[in-house]
Amino acid sequence: MIVVSDASPLLNLAIIGHLDLLSKLYGEVIVPPAVHDEATVVGIPGASDVRAAPWLIIKQVENRPLVTAIRLQIDRGEAEAIALALEIEADLLLVDERKARAVATRFGLRFTGLLGILIEAKQKGHISAVKPIIDRLRTEANFWISQILYDQVLQAANE
Repeated sequence: MIVVSDASPLLNLAIIGHLDLLSKLYGEVIVPPAVHDEATVVGIPGASDVRAAPWLIIKQVENRPLVTAIRLQIDRGEAEAIALALEIEADLLLVDERKARAVATRFGLRFTGLLGILIEAKQKGHISAVKPIIDRLRTEANFWISQILYDQVLQAANE
């Protein structure tokens, strides 16, 4: 499975010590340089773990005009991740931000975010429960989730 990621899933999982879930679920994860740069800034929480992940592959985006066009709507890392996912025909894009998901949808990309990753990790037996991890994301990584979505995710995870 070819998986491309934006910075948010990487950093949020790294902050709470669960970055390895991505390698357990997908093997290698591919990121464009802009995402790698954003996720490995010295001093930000989780950056050293992202920098040290041997399964994280950096791949340059060739279609720069596409990145430029997408960049008009979303930030550089998200634009490069979407362009790279299209370019290498990724099976899955890992992205959390609403605007980036809207752009990915227009391009016909299949995507999931951090919460979907956690549900999949539970289904595959990599974690025993989603709730404590979401709670840690909220408190330690300042990951915002509405109460309605929180309840929906726990229901989807049978918790």
